[in-house]
Amino acid sequence: MRRFLKIGKKTDGNPAPEVPERRNALRIGTSGWHYPHWRGRYYPQDLPAAKWLAWHARDFDCVEVNNSFYRLPSVETVRQWCAQVPESFRFAVKASRLITHLKKLRQCEAALQAFLDVADAFGARLGPILFQLPPRWHVNPRRLAEFLALLPPWYEYAFEFRDPSWHCQEIYQLLERYQAAFCLFDLAGHQSPMVVTARLIYIRLHGPARQAYHGCYTEAQLEAWAGRVRRWVHGEGHKVCLFFDNDACAYAVKNALALKRKLGLSSNM
Repeated sequence: MRRFLKIGKKTDGNPAPEVPERRNALRIGTSGWHYPHWRGRYYPQDLPAAKWLAWHARDFDCVEVNNSFYRLPSVETVRQWCAQVPESFRFAVKASRLITHLKKLRQCEAALQAFLDVADAFGARLGPILFQLPPRWHVNPRRLAEFLALLPPWYEYAFEFRDPSWHCQEIYQLLERYQAAFCLFDLAGHQSPMVVTARLIYIRLHGPARQAYHGCYTEAQLEAWAGRVRRWVHGEGHKVCLFFDNDACAYAVKNALALKRKLGLSSNM
């Protein structure tokens, strides 16, 4: 399998050199920001939707872009987003479902190229790239290995495997070989294994309730995550990106701010 040497600023196939931004080893945010039901709960009632991202960036230094899973934003839209946030802000971007759900990582070179072209538009504000694989798709190590070989090595990648058959040693070893993160998540009462496969640890918390994206994490649950994050960042030297996806009732914002306080992180203001 060939690599996509066309993509990105580097074209020699070697990993990008360490840059100062990587010193920021802990980022906590939400999965998405454009939620009408957050008006009055998080966003002021009279704040136009066009200013929600800038408001969000007052409290957080990152966000996970979810709508790219359904439809790729234009390069111009990406540039407009970047203009609304500080230089230190990072966008984690979820890959198109055309790659993960329709193509299932096979014969997806054109779709991957199109997605990474958009990802490149984030420039220095680009964070990790997330590939969420579908439930009810049984583990396929060969398919994953071939896909990993396609990916340019100068981005950070995370893989969220919704089907538990992928939670096995062979997959963990593949991810470790390519330094791609095994996404830790909880969803509708299911907790993924706590497996670390790369320097990056990527976490998605979809809510503690049986219904996905609902419920508010308790103080005890948040304290448990704070302890894990402290160990990974300060004890083991990992980089952690953690996103709350329990958008119902703006619980994601409430929980993200609470976890930031527990970890001694201030807002961006």
